[in-house]
Amino acid sequence: MRVAIVSDGIWVYGGAERVLECMLQIYPQADIFALVDLLPQDSRAWLGERGIKTSFLQRLPYSGRYFRKLLSLWPIAIEQFDLAQYDLIISSQFAVAHGAITGPSQVHVAYTHSPMRYAWDLQAQYLREANLDQGPQTLLARPMLHRLRLWDAAAAMRIDSFSANSAFVAERIRKYYRREAEVIHPPVFLDRFTFSETKGDYYLYLGRLVAYKRVDLIIDAFAAMPDRKLVVAGDGPLLKALRARATPNVQIVGAMDAEGADALMSNARAYVYAAIEDFGIAPVEAQASGTPVIGLGVGGLRETIRDISRPCPTGLFFMEQSVEALVSAVENFEKIREGIRPLDCHANALRFAPERFRDRFSRFVGRALRQPSGSFEDVSSETSTLELSAVVE
Repeated sequence: MRVAIVSDGIWVYGGAERVLECMLQIYPQADIFALVDLLPQDSRAWLGERGIKTSFLQRLPYSGRYFRKLLSLWPIAIEQFDLAQYDLIISSQFAVAHGAITGPSQVHVAYTHSPMRYAWDLQAQYLREANLDQGPQTLLARPMLHRLRLWDAAAAMRIDSFSANSAFVAERIRKYYRREAEVIHPPVFLDRFTFSETKGDYYLYLGRLVAYKRVDLIIDAFAAMPDRKLVVAGDGPLLKALRARATPNVQIVGAMDAEGADALMSNARAYVYAAIEDFGIAPVEAQASGTPVIGLGVGGLRETIRDISRPCPTGLFFMEQSVEALVSAVENFEKIREGIRPLDCHANALRFAPERFRDRFSRFVGRALRQPSGSFEDVSSETSTLELSAVVE
């Protein structure tokens, strides 16, 4: 069987690339297509000797620097790939990959990390953070996002079967595309972190230092708890501003190598996470280390953390992005933390091991291949069961 995997773009070895890596383990014969390939040489080992077929965007001057600013060209670029020779096309989508053109005799399935958030429910936030919410530039940005929404909804009709990385994303697909999606949680490479039952006296945030992660909120919450220690590890555009914001009980260590990150995660008293995530890999990695999570109870985290109200808890939720809510959650955690066992955290993380993803995704594709040509797969009843199990497990 001739297989093509279409990605929006490859530039870091992150969550989407780990999904792609597992897909290649299932379909080692697959060819890879991507809008751009900007992956550094020292991050390409998982690709082996494979090349990546890129779009015309790759050949534009300074494409690496300005790729995201060319958003209006992404739909045109993805539609230019010639996929006529393939039997199965798999889209790994967080933007436009599902819009690749296929024929009526080909099967096209999508693994959706999320519909374009900046064009749909997060449009106002995107415009505000990009300083495009007012002035002359907004007169260009808003019509562009409108056209993207129209194209995105039309492109969704090209997919034979949808899968989503969480029930949270499946609900977005249902809302914007009017399609059902099977929930298949992404693979988390659990062996990157070492399990430990011994914990230190510090709380931890480890991850990218970007606006939507709300590390500023975490730092402000610990400023209100001067007797609690917080360690912030990671790199990103907000590093300097966050260092200026930190109080004496907050240590910002910046970027960490794998060994240092492992040590921090394994020995943390709890991992703190304040972002609204489609899935959220880092909280699962924390649990693999035996470290409980204090997380925002919105989005994908509700599917990956067992709250203290459930058997074998692995953490607890706070329900709004506010300093007061996080402070209250930390104080509650201190009262009940002896009831959260590191072994339960580790066992919960095993639900997201790569082998489970490979098994479920293989079966999902197998069902799509057995569908009559030109018909959409109705997974509504199965999706409901999967969504329920994701929350109840």
